[in-house]
Amino acid sequence: MERVAVVTGAGTGIGAACAAALAASCTRLVLLGRRQDRLDATAEGLRSSAEGVRVDTRSVDVADVAAVQAFAEWAAADLDAIDVLVNNAGSPQPRINGGLDDVAAVWESTWRANTLSVVLMTEALKPMMRRPGGRIVIIGSFAAEMGTGSPAYASAKGALETYAVTLMRELGREGITSNVVSPGYTAGTELLEGRMTPERHERLVAGIAAGRAGTPEEIASAVAYLASPEAGFINGRVLTANGGTYLSA
Repeated sequence: MERVAVVTGAGTGIGAACAAALAASCTRLVLLGRRQDRLDATAEGLRSSAEGVRVDTRSVDVADVAAVQAFAEWAAADLDAIDVLVNNAGSPQPRINGGLDDVAAVWESTWRANTLSVVLMTEALKPMMRRPGGRIVIIGSFAAEMGTGSPAYASAKGALETYAVTLMRELGREGITSNVVSPGYTAGTELLEGRMTPERHERLVAGIAAGRAGTPEEIASAVAYLASPEAGFINGRVLTANGGTYLSA
């Protein structure tokens, strides 16, 4: 039986690492993102390293209703069922430079990119999730727990934890699990590109028991476990992968 995984934001960083990790247990991967060139590069690497795994790419803005609907229609026509949905796509909070109008615009855009995008994709694909056995995994952030960084981003990620619980209550009896992986400071992601000064890096690492930043591959390992058949009794939970972060910065 074909085992299908859909990964959003799969062109780089944690999303690409999740796709690579899921290639060990899935026979077909569908990689979504806004930049086709990044998706194609990731897909080519997977085709070379994961023998026998079919890899499809689709350029989709997951915060756009029409784009998500179009993808859902393609998926319904091309896929029998979806075993794993990894909602990874998101973006950092823009800087607030003005008054209340700018505050509202930044909070709305951050919520759309990090919360509504997950809701749209999940709701669109929910009818296609395998019953029983479907796995929904959402990438959250330690910012939601620690209250660090940008407040709109932290709040948007915190809302995803509540959303996972509502999915658990709705879909749990059908054999579908919904969980959040909450990464801490993870190097090698576009989320921090151009935002990580040496000084900030040192502050963050000083508050991590492991004494270093995490890697996308380590976050992907947590995702792969929650996406596995063996994780069927874990539902509505947040799995924190932050190296033992105990200080905010």
